[in-house]
Amino acid sequence: SEWPDLVFEGMTIAAWAIGAREGLLYLRAEYEYLREPLEAVLDRRRRLGLLGDHVAGREGFSFDIRIQMGAGAYVCGEESSLLESAEGRRGAPRDRPPFPVTKGYLGQPTALNNAETLAAAARVIEKGPDWFTAIGTRDSTGTKLLSVSGDCERPGVYEVEFGLTVSRLLELVGARDTQAVQIGGPSGACIAPKDFGRRICFEDVPTGGSVIVFGQNRDLLEAARDFTEFFVEESCGWCAPCRVGTTLLLELLDRVREGLATKADLARMEELAATVKATSRCGLGQTAGNPFVTTLRSLPGLYEAKISKREYEPVLRLDAALAEARKLAGRAATAKEARP
Repeated sequence: SEWPDLVFEGMTIAAWAIGAREGLLYLRAEYEYLREPLEAVLDRRRRLGLLGDHVAGREGFSFDIRIQMGAGAYVCGEESSLLESAEGRRGAPRDRPPFPVTKGYLGQPTALNNAETLAAAARVIEKGPDWFTAIGTRDSTGTKLLSVSGDCERPGVYEVEFGLTVSRLLELVGARDTQAVQIGGPSGACIAPKDFGRRICFEDVPTGGSVIVFGQNRDLLEAARDFTEFFVEESCGWCAPCRVGTTLLLELLDRVREGLATKADLARMEELAATVKATSRCGLGQTAGNPFVTTLRSLPGLYEAKISKREYEPVLRLDAALAEARKLAGRAATAKEARP
């Protein structure tokens, strides 16, 4: 929102490259407040001849951009779901093929890119590819925008070179005594202190940009549980592996937190997460098991401390199941109901 000209310039460059005549900036409803200032920037670019007929005086190159509002959803980060929303339907993944480059918005060939990519494209044209490839790592060139939140002194959006270590990022944001870092949002990876030397780049720790810092006072199992509940709520519900699998994972995580899970339950959770990943229709389900899987791998002690030593724990706790009914009836639990 602070560099709209750079994004619109990148869109115009992309349109010239592929021969497009129309560009859409998808803006979800939560960002309605940005629409008016963005429309003002588009109007100014039209007056300057940078949009409309004969862009920048080039005969035969006509291109304009309009803002497309949509209800949005987490799943709309998947390109075909975004197209469904942009066309006025419920955001849900499409069957592919055909892919958007063949049949996208309103059935027309469509190139989808995020604002960060388009802004970078404008800079590459301005300064040249050698300048761009000199930044970052060999396989991850350029910079990355990181949105840092959580237990740190200086949360915010940082533009950093690819290849920055997690520990260096923590220094930049003023994070101390950090228990773990969630990189890539709920669908990303939980990084333990032993791995803070890893680098943020495609060949090591990739991310869309979200970074959450957890201090020592945070309950990471509660965070993993909240992330999993988020996936339950955000699932479009189209495919059973995601719709049912995320709910089962949430139930099992609750058992872990309550001290009712066994080693067999952990093995079952790993198998369930692998099944959801392998059989879900889109990226939401394919990453929905990450809150559990990555915390288990990075910080196994969190789970070991909660696991029941018994080989079997009953799924139904009669006392807990009847607690609300007893409260409504105004009676105490019987000795039989109170037994574990």
